[in-house]
Amino acid sequence: MKILGIDYGTKRIGVAISDENNRLAFPKEIVPSDINTFKTLGEVIEREKIMEIVVGESVDFSGKLNALSARIDVFILELKEKFKLPVHKQKEFLTSVEARRPKDGKAELSRSQAHSKVKAIKRGRVDAKAAAFILQRYLDRLNGKQ
Repeated sequence: MKILGIDYGTKRIGVAISDENNRLAFPKEIVPSDINTFKTLGEVIEREKIMEIVVGESVDFSGKLNALSARIDVFILELKEKFKLPVHKQKEFLTSVEARRPKDGKAELSRSQAHSKVKAIKRGRVDAKAAAFILQRYLDRLNGKQ
């Protein structure tokens, strides 16, 4: 049984998938937030044999729900209605910031690294990484690591 992680955005939706044992989360893909969103998500759910969904819950710096929260709630209702799967929320505070952080933790980037980073952000890979962070937090909580 795999779990799908989602980082909801008004333009792009980051998608991550757990391993079969629900221990690790992996960035999967970016789904455009448009009229085909649920069709595309349905294909991922079917192909990956997803049994549960985790959606990032957007909060502000004080931990309170923010402007995007209402849209996420509507999105969750639609997910539940269309796919008849359990849907869970996981706080996503700063997951996009984490996803943009260099792998080695160094703040300074070379010119080529900076160029690559800008290209990756434009392509939306950050969203899939953020979805993986959201899903990993959920998996850690599920497995008693948090």
